[in-house]
Amino acid sequence: MTSLTHFDDDGASRMVDVSAKPVSDRMAKAEATVFMRPETLRIIRQKEISKGDVLEVARLAGIMATKRTDELIPLCHSLGLDSASIEFSFLDEKSLHIKSTVRVAGKTGVEMEALTAVSVAALTVYDMCKAIDRAIEISHVRLLEKSGGKSGHFIRHN
Repeated sequence: MTSLTHFDDDGASRMVDVSAKPVSDRMAKAEATVFMRPETLRIIRQKEISKGDVLEVARLAGIMATKRTDELIPLCHSLGLDSASIEFSFLDEKSLHIKSTVRVAGKTGVEMEALTAVSVAALTVYDMCKAIDRAIEISHVRLLEKSGGKSGHFIRHN
């Protein structure tokens, strides 16, 4: 079993030392699903929310969050990201799917950035729509794929 790298031999927290690692192209994809009433999703799709275009605001929030991940998650490295994107799709009349892709040429991966992107995008959808639907549910936040680095390529198969 792999040991937890964010703790030293005495159990103290630490930032992982990546100084000796080579730079490699790294990519991570993550997803989240937002469930809501069909009427709420219809209003989002037709851009009828008075606060503005929900999906474009959520896209911006998610992308901006990738750049602040190290401020939100303790012990994450600061990364100069090469790209971050967010895509939306409608799974059915009550489900919004959010997918992020983040890339960097660096010494550490971007899984946390991709997961932060979809989480903050989903929270932004909730924030913009809570006045009309407080029962919105955020679910299935998970890593879909990552590549680069010593641990290699991971693809979720379920």
